[in-house]
Formats: sequence, structure tokens, C-alpha cells
Amino acid sequence: MNQRAVVLGAAGQLGVELVRELESRHYDVTTWDRAHLDITDTSAVETALAAANADIVFNSAAYNQVDVAEAEPLAALQVNALAVRNLALACRQMDARLVHFSTDYVFDGQASQPYTEEVVPHPLSAYAVSKLAGELYAQAYLDRALIVRTCGVFGPGGLHTARGNFVELMLRLAGSGRPIRVVEDHIASPTFAPLLASRTIDLAERGQSGIFHIGGGTPISWFLFARMIFEVAGIAPELQPTNEREYRTAARRPKYSVLSNSKMQRAGLAAMPPLRDAVGTYFAQRRPALTGSRA
Repeated sequence: MNQRAVVLGAAGQLGVELVRELESRHYDVTTWDRAHLDITDTSAVETALAAANADIVFNSAAYNQVDVAEAEPLAALQVNALAVRNLALACRQMDARLVHFSTDYVFDGQASQPYTEEVVPHPLSAYAVSKLAGELYAQAYLDRALIVRTCGVFGPGGLHTARGNFVELMLRLAGSGRPIRVVEDHIASPTFAPLLASRTIDLAERGQSGIFHIGGGTPISWFLFARMIFEVAGIAPELQPTNEREYRTAARRPKYSVLSNSKMQRAGLAAMPPLRDAVGTYFAQRRPALTGSRA
């Protein structure tokens, strides 16, 4: 009998990859997105998960409007924290495993080397606080929860989501014909969604629990990442560097949020490929996705 999996946030760019990878591994997959299940509704979550009778639940649903969360922190907490409590309680009731996705933003960006799982979080924004609270709720109610922190996710599914991803944003700006300014003093490790999905399922299938980092593996500034995207795309818009001082945002962001994948690799998983290779694969997968777009 195939294992039964639930994917929450299934319409998002990570969710679609989780569904695709799980189905390729012959799981029986039940999917829900925001329009079909309100994960902030405790009774609705209990009823839905009980009906699905899943062996494992993947939560890729999130409130990720980082700057808007400064004006509406309760909305972020409801989705990123209290909803995780709902899921954890429901999973405990049905003895299912929970795999929950968190973020590099739980750190303050003061490090000078990639963050390991042992570093104590220090969130800088309402969004980051809500994501850390979600981690704590998962760990409070479940002994075997798997929490995956990741960074700057981009995947072909971003073509069909309202907020897209950094690659699509850069391509839209390139099409405007105006100069593009991108911060050069914030360093991250952008992560290709299909690889994130497959590595996460690998960890789950190996019985891993606790906190794991799965980042893209390449430390890079957002400015240099934009340059890489344009090089791989074969276009040359005018790209100018800017910095945190010139480009103010409502929410504070960690200036350095590179994630170490060493724990993941010690668990026997392969290292991430070079970021340029991942971007090349993105464009190769983007073409058929774009052809099939309803937009």
C-alpha cells in the first residue's frame, strides 16, 4: 500500500514541486491550497486531516509578505505560527509526521559564515518572529517533526503564483526597459524549488527529524544573483547596485543569511549543484511551463 501524503500550500511554487516529487515516488497525495482549506481554522484542519488519514503532512503554506507583516503582525502569526499549532495537534491525534518549512529570516544576519542549525535564532521582523514561533509550535507538540529552513526559493511554479519569485521579478523589470537597481550588501543562498522538494522528501524518508537547513549552497548577493539570471537568460538590461541604506524597507532583513547544508549532507544527501546550473535548469523548465501558462 502506498504511503499517504498531504501537501498544504499545494498551489505555491514549492507546493507544486512537492506534489510532483511525491507522485513520482508513488505516494497517494492529497492537496489543499488556501482557497480550499483555511489552516487557521482548528476544527477545519482536524476534520480535513482526519479524512485524509495521511502518514505524512507537508506544510508549505505561509504568509510571506515580509513588509506588510509589519502593519499586520497578527495575520502573519495566524498563518505562520497558530496554524502550525493546528497542524501539529492534528498530526499528533492521527500519529502522522509533520514536515514544516521555515526561513533563513529567523537569523539576524550578523554572521560571517553560513548558519548552522545550532546557531540561536534572533529574528528581526514580525514575519521572522511568526516563522520562528511556527517552528516552536511544531516542536512543542510533536516529537518527530521535521523542520526545514530554506532561503530565497525560486521555481517554475512562480510563473503561476501572485507574488512570483526573484527570477521572474528580474525578468519583468528587464522588460520595462528601465535601469534595475538591486541591493549588493545582502548575501543569501537562493534555493531551487525542485531540489528543495526532493531533498526534503529524502530527509523524511530517512526518518530524520528536528531542524535541517536546505539552502541553495552558493553564497551570493542579490545584485550578483540578478546579474547571473540575466547572463543565463542571454539578456543585458542596465543593472545598477544599491544598498540597504538607499533601499529602505518596512521590515528589517538579515544582511547575511546563507544557510549551511552540512547537516543535510551528513545525513547522506547529495550537495546542492552550483547555483548557475540551477538557474539554467530553471530556464529549461520555465519554457514549457510558460507555454502552458494561462496568463
